[in-house]
Formats: sequence, structure tokens, C-alpha cells
Amino acid sequence: MEVNPNSQQPTGSTATTNALGNVQRPGEYLRQIRLNQKKELSDVAAELKISVKTLTALEKDEYTSLPEATFIKGYYRTYAKFLNVDATAVIQRFDEIYTNDTGLLPNHALNNSPIKFMGKLPGSNSERNRKWLKRFALLVVIVVVIWGLIATIQNFTKSNDSEKAELSSSQQSDVQVLTMNDSAVISGDQLVLKFSRPTSVHIVDSTNKVLATGRQSSELTLHGETPFQIRLDDASAVSLSLNNEDISLSPYTVNGKAEFRLSR
Repeated sequence: MEVNPNSQQPTGSTATTNALGNVQRPGEYLRQIRLNQKKELSDVAAELKISVKTLTALEKDEYTSLPEATFIKGYYRTYAKFLNVDATAVIQRFDEIYTNDTGLLPNHALNNSPIKFMGKLPGSNSERNRKWLKRFALLVVIVVVIWGLIATIQNFTKSNDSEKAELSSSQQSDVQVLTMNDSAVISGDQLVLKFSRPTSVHIVDSTNKVLATGRQSSELTLHGETPFQIRLDDASAVSLSLNNEDISLSPYTVNGKAEFRLSR
């Protein structure tokens, strides 16, 4: 059935057509159907998600303002189905007049068209940028996590090395004890130090002889002339006696360390 664009159709008609007639152009035909159905171009554009500019060019059959013929056919087919008319007849009429209007075949791209590609929605570039930003942020997070793991492993290794060194030093005494001849040992005062854990000591007698210095972890018996100059790095780890008399270190202890002179 042919539809005469000059004839009046009932309001809200959804009549389907199979031919456009011998003269009518596809865009002109679709425009007349739209007007007969009292549809606004902006409403059609919103419904079909095709810009008003593109729909206007389609209705005016301005093919040089549109992309290549393949896209134009797609637009016409979508528009015709929306208006409930025969899309095949619209496409056939387009094929007939396209070459006359442009000098190109219906399946040829319009090289001079100002619009080369359609289908990219506004904001597609920004969407792509957002994706790259997300990827970059993910990469930064991965780098930070890896760096944190490396730092943790390094700290753990250093801690183990430190503990091993401390254990080794605790097992071995590096205290230096001044050795005296037998007469010196017999004479003088006797100083005895007992250790609950390793700590460093430094002990000098009144003659400025160094009786012991360094780290010690076992019992230490020294002889010399009082007063003794004593320094203990961890006073709570040491019990001390002078000539078999226990000496309290608390009066001499400050922040865990003790440094004092001891005489009989």
C-alpha cells in the first residue's frame, strides 16, 4: 500500500506502508509520517538515542551531512521501525536516489563527509580517561603493597639478625678480668658479682687498675683495693657483695643503670 505524503491520515495512525511512491524521498516520507503521528523530533531523538541534528539531516535527505551509506541505512531502518512503517521500502528508495545525490554507490563511504564515524556517545573520551585513571590508581596500590611487603621482610630479617647477635653475645662472656699474682689475690678486698642476665660492667679499684670491663653473664669474683669505681649498664640483672656482705644497688640506680663508688 502506498502512502501519499500530501494526504491526511488519522491522528495517532500506526498504518504500515510497503512503498513510498515514485517521487517521494525516504527522509521526506518519514518526516511526513512523524508529523501525521504528531511526534516531536526531540522526543524521537531521545527515544532512539540519535541526535536531533542527525534526524534533521535524515528527514531532509542531506546525505553529504551524514556518515557513510551503511550508517544512513541503519538510521533509516531504526527510524522506520519506530514509526511502524516498512523499513525495506525506505532502504530500497534510499539505494535508488543515493548515487544520483552523491555520485557514490550506496555501500561506499562519503570521503567528503564532515562526519566520518558515528556511534561514539558524548563523553566516550572521558570514560576512557576514567578507565586509565583507575588502572593507574590500581598500579600505584600494587606498587605500595609490594614496597610494604619488602620493607616488612627486611625489618623481620634485621630483627632476627639482631636477636641472633644478642643470643650469641649472651652465651659468650667478653668481660676482661685483670689477672694478678698470688700475693695480690690474697690481699685486698673481694668483690663478687652474680648475673641473672647478660649486661656490661666496668670496675676499677683505688689504684686505677681495671679489674673487669665488658659484657658478662656468669658469676664474677674480683680482688682489689677499695674504693671500687663501678658501672653497671643493667643494675637489676646484678647482685653484688663486698667481702661477703650483700650490697643493695637501688640507691645507686638511675634509669636502670648504676654508677657509684664502693668502699668497705
